[in-house]
Amino acid sequence: MIATKGYAAQNAETDLAPWNFERREVGPHDVQFEILFCGVCHSDLHQIKNDWFPGIFPMVPGHEIVGRVIKVGDHVKKFKVGDLAGTGCMVDSCQVCENCKQDLEQYCLEGNTQTYNGLERDGKTPTYGGYSDSIVVREEFVLHVSDKLNLAAVAPLLCAGITTYSPLRHWKVGKGHKLAVLGLGGLGHMAVKFGVAFGAEVTVLSTSPKKEEDAKKLGAHHFVVTTDPEQIKAAKGTFDFILDTVSAEHDFNMYLSLLRTNGTHICVGVPPKPAEIAAFSLLGGRKSLAGSGIGGIAETQEMLDFCAENNIVSDIEMIDMKDIHTAYDRMQKGDVRYRFVIDMATL
Repeated sequence: MIATKGYAAQNAETDLAPWNFERREVGPHDVQFEILFCGVCHSDLHQIKNDWFPGIFPMVPGHEIVGRVIKVGDHVKKFKVGDLAGTGCMVDSCQVCENCKQDLEQYCLEGNTQTYNGLERDGKTPTYGGYSDSIVVREEFVLHVSDKLNLAAVAPLLCAGITTYSPLRHWKVGKGHKLAVLGLGGLGHMAVKFGVAFGAEVTVLSTSPKKEEDAKKLGAHHFVVTTDPEQIKAAKGTFDFILDTVSAEHDFNMYLSLLRTNGTHICVGVPPKPAEIAAFSLLGGRKSLAGSGIGGIAETQEMLDFCAENNIVSDIEMIDMKDIHTAYDRMQKGDVRYRFVIDMATL
């Protein structure tokens, strides 16, 4: 077994703290890489606090992981020692179901193996995430990372990036479309960058007027303050797509009114409570309410390659490992532009 250092929550009532644990030895199809940077996702906090479902403790969060390969198994063909590599929200799947065969491992019919707070395919060994000094992942779930980009700023692409890239690609959002990005946070700022890169006319919808300057700097063409009745009235029936990144409770019916006929509201944020949707909000304009979760491995690699070609990374703020709970507090207040990334050298 491989001795590993990390930060873990021992249960849902305790803070993260240093914890030593063991990872499996590198098997014939595995890649081990030293973790250099790990992004901080809002879901990390949700999961260590059992906000969504009972967790597996001790829990080592982190699924926006980048680093350098330090060992490969005998049968590994795509990676060698010294390569830059990354791993996102999943580290395995059944690989044989209908969805996996279509490169949709995120929708594995047997359930994919989450990078942390999950179980390996044996159904009993817990997975531990990127708030640690190294990780061992089967080759098929390791991603190539370009050396052209700021490695720390690449880390959030493994969740925030692919979570917004995938639905925009699936619904073929691009030139001629009016895209509204609801919420300007870790997910939202990436949605703006991708929407603009794909050629869409992008509007940011936000409750915070002070974010307008940032939205424009990110490339957004327009900005709507959603607490202003006049601005909402003017925006009604104008968007082809709304990409909803908000993880707090909000009025879906009001936002559905902003869609054109045949418009689609795509959910990628995860509010804590189910939303109430009036049937007339959908019937009046043949509107669709949809959802999307991360992306498959092939699509995630496509996204990373697209980012390398177009010089797209996340806007980040680097933190030391010991400051994770201060970062969580700030994240809950929306006080981050726009993703915290842990320098794992500070572990």
